[in-house]
Amino acid sequence: MDIKTASALRRLRLVSTPEAVSFLLLLVCSVLKRTTDFNAVPVMGAVHGVLFVLYVIFWADAWNRAKWSFGTAALYFVLSVLPTGGFFADRRLRRESEAAVTASRARKEGVVSA
Repeated sequence: MDIKTASALRRLRLVSTPEAVSFLLLLVCSVLKRTTDFNAVPVMGAVHGVLFVLYVIFWADAWNRAKWSFGTAALYFVLSVLPTGGFFADRRLRRESEAAVTASRARKEGVVSA
């Protein structure tokens, strides 16, 4: 894995958890808006919107650089629209990047020929 691919995956990982948290907070704010006088939906909606747009931009970049199959790319996109999907995306991306680093080191040390 080259440095640009690793950076793209890292950016996607870094935005996936805050995007999931903002989605959950937006859902909580929506419930509070309906049940109380507390209305933070406009603020949380804007925050979540920015994070979601960043997620989609970083997702497209990671898809392009990592050469994911359509199924893998679709999975990461579906995880972005599920309330807790960003947490699962972060975990999968961490495993994927760790495996790529391990394989890269093995190739570098001559353990694996590729």
